Parts: sequence; C-alpha cells; structure tokens
Amino acid sequence: MSSLALYRGIYTEESFQQVYGAPLKPESSLAGMLKGRLARGWRCSRAAALHLLQSRLPIASWLPRYQPKKWLLGDVVAGLTVGIVHIPQGMAFALLTSVAPVYGLYTSFFPALLYMLFGTGRHVSTGTFAVVSLMTGSVVERLVPALQQSNGTVPAEEALLEGQRIGVAAAMALLVGLLMIGMFTLHLGFLSTYLSEPVVKAFTSGAALHVVVSQLQSLLGLHLPRPAGCFTIFKTLASVVEALPLTNIAELLISGLCLAVLVPIKEINNRYRSRMWVPIPGEIIMVLLATGICFASSLNTHYKVQIVGHLPAGFPQPQLPALHLLPQVLGDTVALTFVAYAISVSLAMIYAEKHHYVIDPNQELLAHGLSNLASSLFTCFPSSATLATTNILESAGGHTQLSGLFTSAVVLVVLIWIGPLFYYLPKAVLACINVTSLRQMFLQFQNLPELWRISHIDFAVWVVTWLSVVVLNVDLGLAVGVVFSMMTVVFRTQRTECSVLGRAADTEIYKPVKYNSKCFEIPGVKILSYQAPIYYGNCSIFRNTLSQLVGLDQEWEKQEDQGPDSGIKMDISTVESNVSVLDKKPGSGMTVQAVILDCSGVSFVDSAGARLLIQVCVECQKAGVRMHLAACNAKVLQTLSSCGLIHHLPPQQIFVTAHDAASYLQQTMESVELKDPTIWV
Repeated sequence: MSSLALYRGIYTEESFQQVYGAPLKPESSLAGMLKGRLARGWRCSRAAALHLLQSRLPIASWLPRYQPKKWLLGDVVAGLTVGIVHIPQGMAFALLTSVAPVYGLYTSFFPALLYMLFGTGRHVSTGTFAVVSLMTGSVVERLVPALQQSNGTVPAEEALLEGQRIGVAAAMALLVGLLMIGMFTLHLGFLSTYLSEPVVKAFTSGAALHVVVSQLQSLLGLHLPRPAGCFTIFKTLASVVEALPLTNIAELLISGLCLAVLVPIKEINNRYRSRMWVPIPGEIIMVLLATGICFASSLNTHYKVQIVGHLPAGFPQPQLPALHLLPQVLGDTVALTFVAYAISVSLAMIYAEKHHYVIDPNQELLAHGLSNLASSLFTCFPSSATLATTNILESAGGHTQLSGLFTSAVVLVVLIWIGPLFYYLPKAVLACINVTSLRQMFLQFQNLPELWRISHIDFAVWVVTWLSVVVLNVDLGLAVGVVFSMMTVVFRTQRTECSVLGRAADTEIYKPVKYNSKCFEIPGVKILSYQAPIYYGNCSIFRNTLSQLVGLDQEWEKQEDQGPDSGIKMDISTVESNVSVLDKKPGSGMTVQAVILDCSGVSFVDSAGARLLIQVCVECQKAGVRMHLAACNAKVLQTLSSCGLIHHLPPQQIFVTAHDAASYLQQTMESVELKDPTIWV
C-alpha cells in the first residue's frame, strides 16, 4: 500500500495568502467587466477575422480539411438513405401538422441544406420531427379549424383553408427562427440545460403517445376534429370510440397491412443494424406499393379511401409569412422553440460524444434559427433535428455535414419530377409511418428500472413530466416538468444533511461519523460539513440543524424565555476576539468548546446566508463556543468579508482546511506551547 508523509505548518487563510499570495480578484465593477469583455471580443486582426468566419460558418472550417477518399462514400450513402426516408416521413409529419403533404417535402429540403452550412453536428439530420409537428399542428387546428367533411365542399374553400393553415405554420417557423437567433445573439445556449435528460425523455415519450392517438382517425378512416386544450388524449379517444361504427373498413385493412410490414422491418433494421450496409427502406417501399395498388384498384373512388392528392411540382414562390399572426402564436412558439432546440442539441451532443468531437451549443442556435427563418419564406413549418433520420445517418456511415447535400438532392428530385406520382398515396399509410417512427420513444420505458436504481428523484421527475404531458397537454406538461425538475434541485439544496465529521486515525482524512465507525470526533470539537450553498432558501433549516448538533438551541430557548432584550444583536461589541477556546461562560452547560464548519461543499453564499453565519458566530461566542471556518472558496470569502464577517470572526479563526483548524484546536486545548505548530500525518 502506498504511503503519504506530510510535514508543514498550520495555515489560516491569512497566513496562507502571506506565504503563497492572495488569489486574483475578478473585476467587480460593471464598467470593468464590460471593458474586458469588449477587449476580448473585438480584436481586429486577420486571425481574429478568420476565426470569426469559421465559428459562424463552420463549413469554412471543415470543408478545406475534407478527406474525399475516406469520407465521401459514407456521406453519399448516408445522405441518399436519409433522403429516401425523408420523403414519406416529411409527408406523414405534414399531416400531423395539419397541412398538405407537399409542405413536409419543402421542410425536408431547406433545413437540411442550411444546416450543412451553419451546423456543428456532423451526424445531425434536420427536417420534420413528430413532437415539433404535433405542437405546431395543435396551434394550427386551434386558429384554423377544419371544415366539416361533406360532398358539397368547394375546392376553392379547401384551397383557402389550406393557405390559412400553412400561413399559421410558416408564421410559427419565422418566429422560431427569430427567437433562436435572438437567443444566439444573447448567448443563451445554456438555457437548454434547464431541460434535464429525464424531462426531455419523458416529454418525448408522452408526446409520442399524443401522436399515436391523434393518428387513430386516419388509421380508421374517420373524419374527426382535433380537440384543443387539456385532456386532449381522452377527448380524442372518446370521439374515436363514438365514431367507431363509421370506420372505413378499406382504410382499416390498409393500416393493418401497412403496420404488419413496417413493424417487422423496423425490428430487423434495429436488431441487425451492425450487419447491414444500409437499413431496409421500409417506408419508401410501402409508399410505392400502396400508391400503385390504390391507383390500379381506384380505392379512392370505390371505397372512399383518403389519398394525398395533387402534389405540385417545383418550388413555391418565396413570400413573407402572415406577420399579423405572430402575436397569436407567440406563447406556443416560445415553448416550441425550447423543445426544438433541446432535442436538437441533445442529439448533437450524443453523437459528438460518441465520435469524439465537440459541438458549439450557441452556434446550434444560429444554425437552427437560420434554417427556420429562411424556410418560413418558402411556406415551411418549424423544423428541428430528427431522431429517426439522425440514427439512420450515423448507422449508414455518415462522417460530415456534407451528407446533408445528398439528402437535399434526393428531396429535390422528388419535388421537381416525382412528386405528382404520389397522387394516389393513401393517407392511412402516412399515419402508419408516423406511428412506427415513434418506436424508439416508446422504448424509453425500458430505462425506467435503471433510472429508479440510479436516482429516485430523477425517476419522479420522469413520471411527473410524462403524466403531465399525457393528462394535460404537450406544452403545459413540458412547463410542469421543467418547474418540477427545478424544484427538486431547490429541495435538495434545502434538505442537505449537515454531517458531523470524525478523523480517521493517523490520517488527515475526515469522514461523517454516522457512516464510518472508525472515524472519531475530537473531544470538545464539533467538525460540521455542509454540502450545499447557504442561501435564503435554506437559512432557517441550516440554522436549526447546526444549533441541534452544537447544542445552541437550548441557549436560544433560554434567551427567548428571558425576554426580547436578551435577543441577538448584530454588533461587533458582542464578540470578544481575545476569548480563549477554553473560556466558557459560567453556567452555560455547553460540552462543545469549539465548532469547525467545513465549507468545502459550500459553492456560494448569498447575503442572507452571510448574515446567518455572522449571527451563528455571535451566538457561539455568547455561549462560550469558538466558531471556526475552513476550506472556504474565494467567492464565499469575498461575500462574507463584504458582509462584515471580519468584525465578528478574526482572521485567525479562518483556516485553509478542516485539518488545519482541527490540529490548531487540538494543540491549543492540550496547552502545548509551540512557536511553530506543525501538522504530522
């Protein structure tokens, strides 16, 4: 066993700084901080300009270093594979957004091309995503309700309704882009950290259930309005049950056969992914088969099967979205922006860690913001990174963002030449594609037992978020999950245990005596460790716990019984700095002669916490107990000094480590007169 021998003097913070120098103090004035930030951020040089270009346009950084012989084949195969998947998925998620399928193809084209230029994730595929489409569709349905299905519906009315719906969706895409660019300008990429992993996973799983339930009417061939507000899942299920006698048997059979083909293909792709060069394109195979069968059998006329209809070839004319709708969609779009960004950054970070490279979360805001902003001018709805196609892109051998170019090329071919051939595609097939694409989201339930073993609190966050999303609604459930997750953090800082430390024999190691039977307390000295910040939220709890451990609660009760005049007075005259550790007040009955508060786990102290520590120091002195602080970080010391702690606690009672304080007290209490006290371990 290796050994450690240590011989040095006992250091207070003051003596340590005299020997090794005081820590550098950061600029505290606002003007100084702004001056330093501007000096670092606005350096005019050729190197600085090149760095700015490469950081804001990442393709200028990775394209000159591109290795065609090593990466090109993988990028081509992965890009073409993802492009083929984007075609049916884009049309399917367009129905989820309550717009025509062709707009899903537009949304699959532009974001992939723009992310290639501005994105930092090498394995990220952008386009339509189920959760984002669902949240957008709920707003579209609320602002532009669907017309009642009837034989007398005028095509002009349908065209007007479709224009209004895509106008709402495009306005949301424009606002998402503006919000993300604004967040990028303010460097607010860190806000995604408030969406913890349990919240994101529970949210996507709950939203997946919303997607499945919303697709029931398309699977059964029913014409039902989409309910809005809370309890949408239960409202939808109730309306579906009521309308079951009206089920279109032909569409039910199409849905059953489609699911019977797609589910096994999904399972094969997942199980044998490592052995397959490219995954089986089950979605595009099903689309081609269903379109051909429907065309040959005229299912739309003989059995009233709903079909996609006309898909215009080419691109739409660029136009500004309906700006007057922005105030009406602002609240929903803010929640949508956070969700889209959190999902996109989470996927990018997962694959960046797997392949050992780094992404820039703030640059991701700019990439997705510009993608949504520019796409909104071409009647696209909000986009984000997509879970299914990102997995396919990585498993198919993609190496860089160049794969997005080939993905866009596939979608471009469909938009210009092949799109009109999907006229007879049954909508039930697109609904089946929606349902089967959510397989991975439902498989997240398998991780719950492991999450329970790791952290009961994270498990509770997952369950509360999932139930809120399912029972209430997607956006409201997300808000409940985020608030509950943040409250658990506050609760954990409030209920942190204040441990009594004991020293392991012949070492300088201190561990809680409650959990270590071979660690012993120093007679007459209480060494306390608090592993949380001391702030306004836990001041009273910290004070009560400390008073119980030290025995000050009895002293406070006596003072309260004596009357208000004996209360605590925050004045320097209440503390005598020359009181010895052993000089206890007569009749105090205190068995603890000194207290050492190990602040190594205290990350920060606010003004309320600093005043509380001063108050505790004063009361300890009045009770004949000397208070000592140890292992305070520079920020904590600065806050305590600013609040006047130095007037109540001499610098000689603030030590570098708990072992320094304990060694000093032991030598003092044993009355060993050493001119140069030392530490032996």
